[in-house]
Amino acid sequence: MIRVVGIRTRAAIIRSRRITGLTPDVIAELVAKIDPLWHERHQAVLASRPRSRAVGTGAKHKLVFVDRLMAALVHLRHGATHDMVACWFGVDRSTIKRAIGEVRPLLAERGCTVAPDIQLTTFAEVVDHLGPRGQTGIIDGTEVRVRRPAAGRKGQKKFISGKNKQNAVKSVVVTNARGRLLFCSPAEPASCANITHAWKLGLVKLPADGPAVEILADAGYQGLGAQTGGRVVTPPYRKFKKNTPEWYEEMHGRQLKEHSSRRILVKHCIGHLKNWRSLARHHGRRDT
Repeated sequence: MIRVVGIRTRAAIIRSRRITGLTPDVIAELVAKIDPLWHERHQAVLASRPRSRAVGTGAKHKLVFVDRLMAALVHLRHGATHDMVACWFGVDRSTIKRAIGEVRPLLAERGCTVAPDIQLTTFAEVVDHLGPRGQTGIIDGTEVRVRRPAAGRKGQKKFISGKNKQNAVKSVVVTNARGRLLFCSPAEPASCANITHAWKLGLVKLPADGPAVEILADAGYQGLGAQTGGRVVTPPYRKFKKNTPEWYEEMHGRQLKEHSSRRILVKHCIGHLKNWRSLARHHGRRDT
């Protein structure tokens, strides 16, 4: 007989941040916001296909939405296999696979909550959020290792990172001056340069046309400062290649240190994101 996780077990999972990576208040907010969307999509799927039975008949769900959310969080946080999560929740592997596949897109579409009434899902919303408040944004790219494409497959080399020489996908992370996560972009193959990824997100057009906002970036975005009217701030360009004067070496090093000390918060944010095993190394499909 299949046994679904009990109320006490579910409560213990929700209370433990080590298991889910989230506090009980955040989990309660996710359930309140995503549960109606999940039911709406489920009913839309049932209504869209031809049926030989009336709606409401047939097999019932073995996992309620809260358990489906917990299963997805455990899988994303610890990188546990579907078989392991299925044994824990007392259901079949296919049930866990289907539950994670349904919940993960809903989590991705939710974006980043920076206030009870403010959710940021696009880079344009981030610029509109930072500009009127006169805040500073910090941007950086991060890579997630993925499985190597099959030999002989078309486009196999596009996932190879020029920096780490590994198969990976790349995302752009934006935080505020306090290191609070504001935006994480959709993944691109790791062969895509940082500045190219920024162009696709509209990093050049939005700061120039939108409100005044300062965005700190590393040397990978060199050149965007002139294209955005100085709103994208990159490390100072080194003018001397040979026979560098001692006074210039000291000044340039001081400027680099000052710039990196302001940008270090985005590195801390990325390191915190890497605590989720699926963001450190993803073993699933590269398009998810």
